[in-house]
Amino acid sequence: MLRDWTLFEKLWLIIFTAVNVYLFFAWSDSLIGLISSITGMLCVVLVAKGKISNYYFGIIQTSTYAYISYGYGLYGEAMLNGLFYLPVQFIGIYLWNKHRTNQGVSGEDVKVKRLSKAGWLYTISTAVILIIAYGFFLKYLGGSSIWADSATNVLSVMAQILMLKRFAEQWLLWISVNILSIYLWISVLLSQGGNDFSMLVMWTAFLVNSIYGYINWRKLYSKQNTEAE
Repeated sequence: MLRDWTLFEKLWLIIFTAVNVYLFFAWSDSLIGLISSITGMLCVVLVAKGKISNYYFGIIQTSTYAYISYGYGLYGEAMLNGLFYLPVQFIGIYLWNKHRTNQGVSGEDVKVKRLSKAGWLYTISTAVILIIAYGFFLKYLGGSSIWADSATNVLSVMAQILMLKRFAEQWLLWISVNILSIYLWISVLLSQGGNDFSMLVMWTAFLVNSIYGYINWRKLYSKQNTEAE
């Protein structure tokens, strides 16, 4: 599995896994939190590499994370993962398998695309409208940190759609989601208590991976188009 991984990717995974294991024992973190964090890290680093196998780890991560979020009253996060992310993993397996690169050409599994200026305009305007609308819905439900929760959910859905369509710009949305999610979990853990510090480690790892993913997918796009000429 690690045959075509770079040194950065191996070190990234080892360091964040070690931190999670330490928190599990040192802070009496929950086992389900540890499982969610580690499978989440495996999932996102495989996405950054353009590997279809990311979705198999995503199935585990989304289901466990939905359960954890529900326990903290983060209903937006719980609904996003349980009702959207989880079924989308199966859709992703199907769609990415339909758009594989030729074996042995570049080493990645799927063909990468780029978003046009018109596509960006549509994406941003849609995000603003949905964040406002969903925020009022979460307020009606009595959720915690409703605006941060709304923003992470809406941007996550849009990023996931761009991911299914194989656009490199998905990573810019994921970077925003990860920053907001770190803020969200810091706020929740400080206000409600709890030992799920692995969630902070997971989102920090996701942020690092998102930056790397954007750089790597731009390289994959350039490489694929050069090879296609």
